[in-house]
Amino acid sequence: MYRIGVDVGGTNSDAAILDITAFDQPNRGVLASFKAATTPDITSGIERAVQNVLADSNVRKADVLSVTIGTTHFINALVEADARRLSKVAVVRLCGPFTRQIPPFSDFPAGLRRVLDGGAYYLDGGLEIDGREIAPLDHDKIRKTTLEIVASGVRCVALVGVFAPLDHAGIHEETCKKIMLEAAPELTVVCSRDLGSTGILERENATILNAAILNTAKRTILGFKRAMARLGLSCPLYLSQNDGTLLEADAAAAHPIKTFASGPTNSMTGAAFLAGLDKPKGVSPTGQKLDDGDQNEEFQVLVVDIGGTTTDVCALLPSGFPRQAPGFVEVGGIRTAFSMPEVVSIGLGGGSKVEVQAETGDVTIGPGSVGHYLTTEALVFGGSTLTTTDIAVASGEAELGDRSLTSSVPPDVVSEARSKTKRMIEAVVERMRISAAPVHVLLVGGGSLLVSGSLKGVAKLTVPIHHGAANAVGAAIAKVSGEVDVIEILEYADEKVVVAAACQRAASQAAEKGADPKDVKIVEINKIPLQYTTNRAIRLQVRAVGKLAIPEAKARQRDLTTSKVSIQDGEDDELEGPKVSIPDALEPTTKPSLFVDIDTYRPNVESGIWYVSEVDLEFIATGAGVLGTGGGGPTHHDLLRGLQTLRSGGAGKMRVISPSAVKDSDIICFGSWYGAPSVINERISGGDEISNGINTLLKVLGHQSFDAVFTDEIGGGNGLSAFPTGVKYDVPVIDGDAMGRAYPTMYHATLYINGHSITPCALGDARGNVSVVMHGVPNTISQAWYIGRAVHMARKLKSNHIDAIFAVNPGKLLFSGKIVDVRRDISGGYTMGSVLLAPNKDDPSVSATPQSPTSDRHMIIPFQNEYLYAAYTDSTGALDSAEVVCTVPDLISILGQDGEAIGSQDLRYGLVVSVIGMPSHPLWKTEQGLNVGGPPGFGLTIPFVGVGEYTDPRSVIEDFGNAS
Repeated sequence: MYRIGVDVGGTNSDAAILDITAFDQPNRGVLASFKAATTPDITSGIERAVQNVLADSNVRKADVLSVTIGTTHFINALVEADARRLSKVAVVRLCGPFTRQIPPFSDFPAGLRRVLDGGAYYLDGGLEIDGREIAPLDHDKIRKTTLEIVASGVRCVALVGVFAPLDHAGIHEETCKKIMLEAAPELTVVCSRDLGSTGILERENATILNAAILNTAKRTILGFKRAMARLGLSCPLYLSQNDGTLLEADAAAAHPIKTFASGPTNSMTGAAFLAGLDKPKGVSPTGQKLDDGDQNEEFQVLVVDIGGTTTDVCALLPSGFPRQAPGFVEVGGIRTAFSMPEVVSIGLGGGSKVEVQAETGDVTIGPGSVGHYLTTEALVFGGSTLTTTDIAVASGEAELGDRSLTSSVPPDVVSEARSKTKRMIEAVVERMRISAAPVHVLLVGGGSLLVSGSLKGVAKLTVPIHHGAANAVGAAIAKVSGEVDVIEILEYADEKVVVAAACQRAASQAAEKGADPKDVKIVEINKIPLQYTTNRAIRLQVRAVGKLAIPEAKARQRDLTTSKVSIQDGEDDELEGPKVSIPDALEPTTKPSLFVDIDTYRPNVESGIWYVSEVDLEFIATGAGVLGTGGGGPTHHDLLRGLQTLRSGGAGKMRVISPSAVKDSDIICFGSWYGAPSVINERISGGDEISNGINTLLKVLGHQSFDAVFTDEIGGGNGLSAFPTGVKYDVPVIDGDAMGRAYPTMYHATLYINGHSITPCALGDARGNVSVVMHGVPNTISQAWYIGRAVHMARKLKSNHIDAIFAVNPGKLLFSGKIVDVRRDISGGYTMGSVLLAPNKDDPSVSATPQSPTSDRHMIIPFQNEYLYAAYTDSTGALDSAEVVCTVPDLISILGQDGEAIGSQDLRYGLVVSVIGMPSHPLWKTEQGLNVGGPPGFGLTIPFVGVGEYTDPRSVIEDFGNAS
């Protein structure tokens, strides 16, 4: 019994055939593998590769149990912006009065939006976080909307319900879909609950993209089936998903977006299998019991896949699957939240160009590469370009081509290039390791000849058999998964019972998809408490996987007959023809700083008024994230709202004034968001909440208007929330805020330290206005702008973002390392917990500053939404002997490797981060201020520890107001 795996890359298509009864043999059951050039139509290249492995293995076609294909073809229509292969999509939100603040397609590239945008419709429906209906479905309105969509000429619909992942029974999305198809059977309706978890914009984006490429996917998969028929194969066809598991062909045709990036995962799982890591501890790849001296240690396993242009490195979990990447994944420039392997890539491959600098004699490697022209351009093949492959051959470590053609390369260049190649690989391996456990590296890919001997920090180096076809082998052995990602309310439930039920659902899903029920195992359980909820709500993620079941002989024969009939019907394979590309299709609309010279960019300040631009908003969003100290919520939604406001008439109205420009008689208004990011990121606001509150309180207080808007907190998304309000009322935003950071409660504001009431001065009467002027933190919008600009400039120049931040804002680097433990719980509606970091030694990406840790000490950071203090500790995270180095009210921020802040809700095991401390405003360091915003305000008995002296933030208005 045999399985075939195919992995389609940009240059080559690899195929492998495995005997599933011979996995204990030295060849691990791999009978044959073949590499064919990837063809423009995809299908013929696959057909050739499969035909060759069948011939080489001499296997009876009737004995082939399955064919699994991994391909990026479906998503290429988006990446290449091929309008001919994309469909317009109407988006129907089931949301009641919510979500209108940010319409569908808001973060799509402009050109792609023109191609895909088929209109947006808002209907009653959707759920609250606790499962209650926002509003019941309106069947008549659904039918009316359906007819409107049909009349517009659109035939694809993305149906998106608020908190649809909680709708276990499919009451809303599935019912709405049924009504729509009854009214218009010609429509194709895609439900969002099938394509993502909570986070409505990211799930909606995935649903739109899926609907847009459905027709292309169906044609392509039909082509795959016909190719199998021409080869005489009638076994089931599967496609590999982004997470390395299988999807039956018809299911893949319905959800093609799930398959767009399966290649790296196939390589990683294939490498682990070929190296025998699927075997029990103490058992060799061939099934032989090892002697005690050869027993496997508790290794952390890294796969290093060296191709022609890049080296990809991924860490394998004990389950055999790659460690998943945190955060969001961009598909064609569009933000989504798919489960993807965490892969670090560097510009080093077998075709990387090796150059010697004329002035210094330094040897440089990559990132330029000759790629698939290696066999014509490399020296050993008679070309004129010195590559890393030439270096490997010249050093005698590899036999390829004609070694004599490298005789002109000086020995010292060969030696230095080999040494530098080794250092590059060692650095990326060190970057990916997650503990002090010894590292076992699996080396695969055509460029693996670049590595010989030992690697620093690597205890064991293995080059598996058939390493050049690890991707195809990974596709052939891929397992079936079942996943549950829900929000559960534990207030009146037994947590163990809830988790057990979720595990059973995940296992049942895997079995329904074709897994052997006896082999299904739970490989992942994540329980994430939701902040600002008092009903013990948790997000529960469970993943089950199992081997693909072997069908009984009668069932296989029945499948053969059915498959032949369905494949032979239909039209001939469609020729693709020329692409219809849109020039600006992938031009991002949420990253305006990409289109300016950041170094010379100057904000527009006239007569003491700063007129905010799109670039300014992006800088402020990044800076506000840093000032958020782990809380405040993500800035992405408020950035989108701000950009949308600017583009729809806000230019010239969105403006900032200095605190010194405010008169004692002016009435100042506040308006910010307060609540759980887990709710706000799913049940987006309707857009009028802040203005409705302002209007109501103006009436209560007897005011007809107000003079300016003041921000409650600069940290996180609220740092941008005042801008749309200012535009709506055509009043300026004051350059300052009431916190100078983010805090978890409203009373944590400088306005209330000395006993002032939160109401009514939160909206500003005369006394409240005086409090704002006297006790607010000035110039914090400018501070966010300067920090954001520094991060973006460092990113552009490939320089250190920590140094860039400290060049514009006082601070101290407290720690650089990797997250090795995250603990969370809910208390009083807040996410309480701690994060433990281990040192990240020998990583050249970490700046060698005086504050960098020089020992094996760890760092622990407790948090209550925001980070409360940072302390050096041991590897267990013990608090009794910890050395506290910074506490609130000073700001503690954890930054990712791109300089963006990481909130406490986004902390994940294995992330490489830097921890910085920044001094808070002096008012927080008074006795009253410390009682409210310092350690005592959070029930801590530790003394305040600061990180330096506060300096007034520079003012954008003052710095650029006198520009000529």
